[in-house]
Amino acid sequence: MDSCRDEYQVTVKWEEVVLAALPMLEHLLPMSNLDLLLPALDVGIFLCYKKSSQETHESSSSSSMVMVSAVKKALAETLSSFYAFAGEVVQNRRGEPELLCNNSGVDFINAYADVELKHLDLYHPDASVHGKLVPFKKQGVLSVQVTELKCGGLVIGCTFDHRVADAHSANMFLVAWAGIAQGKAPSSHVPTLKRTLLTPRRPPHYHSSIDNTYVFIKSLPPPINPEPSHDDHDHLISRIYYVQAEVIDQLQSQASSNGRRSKLVTFSAFLWKLIAEAGSDCSKKCKLGIVVDGRERLRGRGGTANLCMQNYFGNVLSIPYSEASVGELKAMPLSLVADDVHAFLEGATKEEHFLGLIDWVELHRPDKAIVKVYCKGSNDEAAVVVSSGQRFPVSRLDFGWGQPAFGSYHFPWGGQTGYVMPMPSTSRDGDWIVYMHLLKKHLDLVETEAPNVFRPLCPTYLNLIA
Repeated sequence: MDSCRDEYQVTVKWEEVVLAALPMLEHLLPMSNLDLLLPALDVGIFLCYKKSSQETHESSSSSSMVMVSAVKKALAETLSSFYAFAGEVVQNRRGEPELLCNNSGVDFINAYADVELKHLDLYHPDASVHGKLVPFKKQGVLSVQVTELKCGGLVIGCTFDHRVADAHSANMFLVAWAGIAQGKAPSSHVPTLKRTLLTPRRPPHYHSSIDNTYVFIKSLPPPINPEPSHDDHDHLISRIYYVQAEVIDQLQSQASSNGRRSKLVTFSAFLWKLIAEAGSDCSKKCKLGIVVDGRERLRGRGGTANLCMQNYFGNVLSIPYSEASVGELKAMPLSLVADDVHAFLEGATKEEHFLGLIDWVELHRPDKAIVKVYCKGSNDEAAVVVSSGQRFPVSRLDFGWGQPAFGSYHFPWGGQTGYVMPMPSTSRDGDWIVYMHLLKKHLDLVETEAPNVFRPLCPTYLNLIA
């Protein structure tokens, strides 16, 4: 599988800046306090589509042109509602980012790749996807690339600025975009950018636990430049796996001896314990953070607040975390590790946590802060963040020629902290697709110690080979 993973070429056919179809009045939109906790990171998404069953060899080229045109036209219409994606991030006088809603547009690339979908090595996305099918964002908030494949299939890749949108926001956009491409009426879930939904309280106040979750960037030591090395075991790389539904159920059963644990808690606990196995120094720490979406927690702020929060476009995230020593994690059974994960998550799943976080940022502005788990310390064996992508609406992203054969987020976010996102499978109900961005030694350990859990993604599993 490794031998052909990067042996294909991508040729850009044309590029264009796509503007929102409807004109808009230029204005500045402040970032919410929760947006201000996000560093300047770009998030990638890619969707792989098989050749249309109605296509013939002769019609393949013209059909691809029609498909690309439909995607581009629908993008322009969708940007009229999701106009934040057509803007630019600028700095205000305090040095904080703001969103300039000026319809500067979205870079749109149409490309051709001389590879068939079944030959794409999706198990190694750094080589097969990154910068080839998921574009580098050069300007603006969002970039889109539609790549025609040798087999008549298509890949839609997007890259967006995380300071402007979280995964929930991006998912809303994708569903609306696909629906408009099919000629459906705009969704009733029109995005709202009302920053008043996330205003601080008067007077602002917060629980002291938030001081232990976030750290000011100015207080961090300067980054250490490691000595050049040919050993890539200390570098973060990405791989994609699938996990079968029955395996998830088995793990959940093992983790639930002290009360039923959710599948996300179970998975996170299993991964935390597994990564600790790589450590030889039992005193070193392993950190685990889990992304929590606050939309369902921020209720009771008005009669329509709950509906507005579900449609809120922006970041409504917190990343609570815990740490334990390598020795502790090795010695604990999975059920006790799952208990610890459940415990540190519990406080962050309350409305008060998010209200306090908004207030905490307000009291410390314009000092920039970041979640502590993103900063790996010298006494840390490993640090990893798990973000549930179970609401990734891949089955609803039909642009008019069927749902994707495969879809995934792609988030090689830099630093030394790992990132893992489990998502729903399009191939088998209940299975998970798991994007993992970890140190190579940890990925190798995962495959060696839990081969029955983490199975390398392959075209056979995706039903790409008859």
